[in-house]
Amino acid sequence: MYIKDIMTKDVITVHEEDTVEKCANLLITHDLSGIPVVDDKGKVKGIVTEGDLIRRASRIEGPPVLEVLGGLFYLESPKKFIDKLKKSMGSIAREIMTENVITVGPDKEIEDAATLLVQEKIKRLPVVDKEGNLIGIVSRKDIMNYLFNPDYLK
Repeated sequence: MYIKDIMTKDVITVHEEDTVEKCANLLITHDLSGIPVVDDKGKVKGIVTEGDLIRRASRIEGPPVLEVLGGLFYLESPKKFIDKLKKSMGSIAREIMTENVITVGPDKEIEDAATLLVQEKIKRLPVVDKEGNLIGIVSRKDIMNYLFNPDYLK
């Protein structure tokens, strides 16, 4: 069986300029854990997850430093700290979304998608056509329903 057979086709999405509040409201209202961010043509630009929103409320620790003779030496990249800080202060989807979204095609086998979800430690996969346009989404719940639904069992 294939992703196209179990995916949700009517995907709720947001655009890059939509507010964080709109994203949170859609997640809560529709009982979702993530929502794709698309451009005007329907191409996936990112995804806003519960984790992205919760991260905004978390405390951000600065990078560890070593002080030697009055000079500071960063033990980790300060860029990571700056990126986290920007995300925590974001007010629109583009600023807080997870970029480089892992997607899947509709003709991929369900077992391959399940493997991808487990390996990448993610909860959902936007389904895109050959041009990269969003045509659906498949979640862990969709795969669970397939795996343990008596209608699908042989």
